[in-house]
Amino acid sequence: MGAKDGAVSQRQVGEICYQLVRRRVKNLNLRVRADGTVAVSIPLRVPAAQADAFVASHAAWIEQARQRAARRAARPLPDRQEALDRFTALVEAAWPAFASRLGPQPPAVRVRAMTSRWGVCAPAKRQVTFALALYGMPLAAQEYVVVHELCHLLVPGHSPAFWEQVAQRLPDWKARRALLRDE
Repeated sequence: MGAKDGAVSQRQVGEICYQLVRRRVKNLNLRVRADGTVAVSIPLRVPAAQADAFVASHAAWIEQARQRAARRAARPLPDRQEALDRFTALVEAAWPAFASRLGPQPPAVRVRAMTSRWGVCAPAKRQVTFALALYGMPLAAQEYVVVHELCHLLVPGHSPAFWEQVAQRLPDWKARRALLRDE
């Protein structure tokens, strides 16, 4: 990579070591990776000292993100077939609330390792995919993700109409979603 776009350097602010990458971006971007390492992308003309200040101002958030990453790493992923069986059963249990509008056949269910999402809906394929890590979450949280993804078969995106569909089927959806955010 050229010195102007993609230049990488290692920096330290207090106890936080991080990787600084200069890119053609508009904002400073901070990421804590699954292994707990920290990466910051900054616009090409922003001084490194500004990135240092940005990291320092987010030190508490970085520590929380590292703790979450450590908890996730300590939680082993389940057997794929076991997870698939669980999520298929949850989809089938929730499906009667959707069958009148979407037909008697529920969508195909898949599972895979995902790091940034609990679930994904592909309406065109009539398929829902769940993160293997969701298996280790409380049942109420799993049910929320299932209903959330099934509602995307009715309404794409996260418009008010989408959230109305979720609320009709799970009035306590906010409390259930909070269970996911605590992890």
